[in-house]
Amino acid sequence: MLEFILQWIATYGYVAIYALLMFGIVGIPIPDETMLVFCGYLVSQGHLQPVPTLAVAFFGSISGITTSYILGRTLGLGFVHKYGRYVHLTESRLDYVHGWFNRIGHWALFAGYYIAGVRHFTAIVAGTSRLEFRAFAAYAWSGAFLWVCTFLAIGYFFGEHWKEAAAMVHENMLLISGVVLLLAALYGLWRWRRAA
Repeated sequence: MLEFILQWIATYGYVAIYALLMFGIVGIPIPDETMLVFCGYLVSQGHLQPVPTLAVAFFGSISGITTSYILGRTLGLGFVHKYGRYVHLTESRLDYVHGWFNRIGHWALFAGYYIAGVRHFTAIVAGTSRLEFRAFAAYAWSGAFLWVCTFLAIGYFFGEHWKEAAAMVHENMLLISGVVLLLAALYGLWRWRRAA
């Protein structure tokens, strides 16, 4: 599966990046981080240009997460319960994300990209919770931009060693998730103290 995806990117370039990220964020099992690291490597080798790569990866990500939000908002939880299994959305995962969303709300959209098994569902939960689209976009899209930049940069700077970097990312995703959540919490605290 991974080799097919990487070959598709090498053959079809920007169109493949957009499509794979859009479907991956909606919930199709695509190794998104590994794919972005590979794209960063292709940029470092001059096979892809940095600005178009960043743009299509960002727009693919926000298209996917916005599609999930719209599905949650228009079709509701009944649809999710009935068809969620096709995108690996189980009852336990949905309950977990609902609880998480209720506790930290908007930040779940921002940081959820970095947490395995969460990013696919935060937007659906935001939609079913009737979160205002403007608030959804502000957090989800800024999270998408940071997420895309992070993994493209890893691939770019590791260059020929991108496979080792991707494996390291995969093995340490929980640690990366914790660091991102800590940074998000510190930023939120800083914003709160500044507003007080």
